[in-house]
Amino acid sequence: MLLYLILAALSATLVRLMVRVGALDHPVERSSHTMPTPKGGGVGIFAAYVVGMIWLLHTGRAGLHPMITVPAALFLAMVSYFDDLRDWPFLAKLSAQLAASCAVLMGGMVVTLVLLPGHGVVAIAGPLGAVLSLGWLLFVSNAVNFIDGLNGLASGSVALAALALAAGTTGSLAVQACVLAAGIVGFLPFNYPRAKIFMGDVGSQVIGFLAADLALQAARQPRVSFVVPLALLPILADVAFTLLRRARRGERLTQAHRGHLYQVANRAGMAAWQVTLVYWGMGAWGGALGLAFGAYGQGLLCAGAVIAVDLAPFAAWGAFVRWTAKRAGLTAW
Repeated sequence: MLLYLILAALSATLVRLMVRVGALDHPVERSSHTMPTPKGGGVGIFAAYVVGMIWLLHTGRAGLHPMITVPAALFLAMVSYFDDLRDWPFLAKLSAQLAASCAVLMGGMVVTLVLLPGHGVVAIAGPLGAVLSLGWLLFVSNAVNFIDGLNGLASGSVALAALALAAGTTGSLAVQACVLAAGIVGFLPFNYPRAKIFMGDVGSQVIGFLAADLALQAARQPRVSFVVPLALLPILADVAFTLLRRARRGERLTQAHRGHLYQVANRAGMAAWQVTLVYWGMGAWGGALGLAFGAYGQGLLCAGAVIAVDLAPFAAWGAFVRWTAKRAGLTAW
């Protein structure tokens, strides 16, 4: 516990420094903020993560997989930080995500089986495991980046997923999850409920990548195989729903916009801190369902029911946002 407190303090110290020296994020039409605000707070999160993982690798408590994950995440963090400074095109960011993801896969983290509570092994045949693993890493990295538009929403959601995972397992996986959560906890007081600084891409892309990597590792442990996906399901569903809606309209998917459910709710008059609490609540609900399923779940039918139950609050949220948007005179889908 002392180590995690030290890492949270390290993160907070570096985030405070970045408040003074970080590049300013100037508001544009699609922004939720109205005043220039420093960005780059993710530097503190990632630095705390790296220090924690190096120490734990030195003591033999983190396993061997982080020897691949840490350098891959470091490369992604460097590219993301320069993107924060220079605003690189989406293809450059995607290339960095692809390189980091491929490094993880070549390090052996390809999901070829999932251990399902009450059912046993679900095998993933042939190259499909590598394709699904790569798609998962890329989608979650981008989803967390896309959802990072309101104070604390993305960072808090990932922290809740990591803490839920740590609550359900032990050993290296629990240690990695706690180290990630500690770095985020050090950042959050500077970002929620009022933002003194934003994570920037160096934070959102990297914590999304690390959360996706934790989920791949957890797929091999039946008690926690569903925890991270269920905890992140609200933000993943928001991104997927928005992408599908924009694709149906023929809009360019890589173009920045303000059409996510959380953005529509905020534009319709709901306070940013309230929207964030809604997503935190849905994330905590998903994490609890994942832990319950790991302890008491029985087979594929139960897994489908758990996913449906996890999606129910999101469906209700979507209906509420649409109603609120219509009342505010915003374009509804």
